[in-house]
Amino acid sequence: MRYELYADSLFVINFVMNLYLLFLVDRSTFRTATPGRLLMGAAFGGFSSLLPFVFSAPGTLKLMLGMAVGAAGMIMITFSVKQFKTFLKLLEKLLVYSFCMGGALLFLIRTFPGFRAALTGVCGILGAGGILCLFLSRICRRRRQEDSVCRATLIRGDKRAAVNALIDSGNSLTEPFSGSPVSVVEEDVFRKLWGDSVQGCRVIPYHSIGKRRGILMGYLLPELRLEVDGLEKTFRKVYIAVSKEAIASDSAEAEAVKMIINPRLLEEAGKGKQPKRQNERTYDSESSDTGKNAV
Repeated sequence: MRYELYADSLFVINFVMNLYLLFLVDRSTFRTATPGRLLMGAAFGGFSSLLPFVFSAPGTLKLMLGMAVGAAGMIMITFSVKQFKTFLKLLEKLLVYSFCMGGALLFLIRTFPGFRAALTGVCGILGAGGILCLFLSRICRRRRQEDSVCRATLIRGDKRAAVNALIDSGNSLTEPFSGSPVSVVEEDVFRKLWGDSVQGCRVIPYHSIGKRRGILMGYLLPELRLEVDGLEKTFRKVYIAVSKEAIASDSAEAEAVKMIINPRLLEEAGKGKQPKRQNERTYDSESSDTGKNAV
């Protein structure tokens, strides 16, 4: 039996499906991939799918080689991988999503034989893959909203403080004027950066179980870097509130959590734009008269 293979169709299918997979991997991590990197990684995977047809070797070996080169190249191109451990974690996510997408498509083809011709065509595969991608992306979003610990580095001028931070879905604090998400740090961390200065303070109202209402003093942090599993993301002009109470008790096994991250910070950064600021004042930055007028 002889089959005709169209290289352009094969490339398009692999390019778009790789784009779906890389999008899902990015959604399940820190969203460090730019649109350009996603496209380049998917294109590399698409060209790698053509490798088995350009040299002579046993069919299984050629297929495995093309898949290995494509997967490794897509990860290295799309994400800023600095550690081998990070590479393995991303590769694991890519393989899991590939298995889920492939298994779901195979299930649809076998379950609905009447639609087999449509589902096995280029448009059918890409359309079904897009629907599955949207479904899996919702699952990614829910998982990212779950509490997780990361490493945070707070930077203000030439001063910096590195602490363990909790991405807490229960933190919904916002800065009243701009509506920007607010993260919480312990007072000793704040003092390392600001010392005894109170310039740039803002009032952050809150309410919690056991204490109906309260007020925290908030400040605009110039730079915040978060790191999870070797992937790092930088945020500019982040609002933080100062807690005079310990966020978590000290542990003999690991450094205590000293910061609570508002998960909205990650969501808004993933959209590629800054949140809209309402009633933005000139003293949003740290000027000499900020502390006098902001409260």
